[in-house]
Amino acid sequence: MKRLWFITNPQSGSASQEKCEALEAVFEERGLALAGRTGFPRDPIPDRAALDAADVDTVVLFAGDGTINTALCALAEWDGAFLILPGGTMNMLAKILHGDAHPAAIVHAAHRGAQRVALPYIEAGAHRAFVGLILGPAAHWGRAREAARAGRIARMAGAARNAWRRTFGRGLRVDGVPGMAGRYQAIFAAPADTGLRVDAIDARDWASIAELGWNWLTGDWVAARAVTQRQAKRIAPLSRHPVLALFDGEPVTLDGGTPVGSGVTRPIFLATLGDAA
Repeated sequence: MKRLWFITNPQSGSASQEKCEALEAVFEERGLALAGRTGFPRDPIPDRAALDAADVDTVVLFAGDGTINTALCALAEWDGAFLILPGGTMNMLAKILHGDAHPAAIVHAAHRGAQRVALPYIEAGAHRAFVGLILGPAAHWGRAREAARAGRIARMAGAARNAWRRTFGRGLRVDGVPGMAGRYQAIFAAPADTGLRVDAIDARDWASIAELGWNWLTGDWVAARAVTQRQAKRIAPLSRHPVLALFDGEPVTLDGGTPVGSGVTRPIFLATLGDAA
């Protein structure tokens, strides 16, 4: 870890300009060269050629899970390492790699010596999720959440009404999961070493729907799952119509019946769990 490219998103939960500058000061303190900066989505994610031309060995991502997903997918064939810092709302991937350590402590620990590890991911066509995939009517709450984060109150209200209506609808069935034959408001799939961990939410009464929607709007969508949990190798949404899916919070429309499987990355992630003080 010697030459860095710093990718941030000022719209993420906690990646403010002041915190970005503080991290750049930590890079300088450790003697790390900053070869380039990207402020996503204003700036495009650099491609592999740009990173190689700048002799970059590590991409530092200080953003939310959605931005991190975009960068990881765009640079899936790059040979360097990724240091994930908690700069969003949930920061699930950063917690997997570093626990609850603060960004500056993670940088210090990674420079002292981090282990490169591989991580499982969910895959559906060209799309990947490193934290989780949401399928079903409740995925529409994601649009309301993004509007709320952007301060677009009127758009948030319209999106919340649409999500509420859809969540009270028939629900989504999914193929490939033993013992999960009903219709559900949300199917949450997380990558696991043995395939997929699948949770299904069946929220029928208005109080459950309200709780589900509130958890989405406040960002704690993990708290909104908790019903039926199963293991599966591969699943597919059973629908004659396109299905809205959220890959690490990023909306994607899938064709009904699209197979959802899993894979494992190369050892590209720097992990400091247990080392960051």
